[in-house]
Amino acid sequence: MEKPNVVQLNNQYINDENMRKRYEEEENRKKNRFMGTVLIFVMLLFILPAYNLVNSYMTLQERKEQLVKLTSDYKDLEDQTTSTKQLAERLKNEEYVEKYARGKFYLARSGETIYPVPNLLPK
Repeated sequence: MEKPNVVQLNNQYINDENMRKRYEEEENRKKNRFMGTVLIFVMLLFILPAYNLVNSYMTLQERKEQLVKLTSDYKDLEDQTTSTKQLAERLKNEEYVEKYARGKFYLARSGETIYPVPNLLPK
């Protein structure tokens, strides 16, 4: 192998330029490190609120599902309450009470024969 024909000068100007380049490189490293730290900090500032936002959205969806279920349950209970009130109103009538007791409990007057028929109970 041949040696290169380039000879490096070692004078004050070259040394000063080398020092200036090292200083600039060190400054650039400090800036890059600072910018990296700032970038990580900014990412954390965006990640935490984004996580909270997603968590709040999921909670909202669960509450909407719960609202739909509770509304359905409320309607069912309202219908049941209405039918129970109607039955209570009807049970105030003596004739209805007699029909109801005969149909539900198979009560009979003396001398009667009962033939049960499904789904014939008065409502």
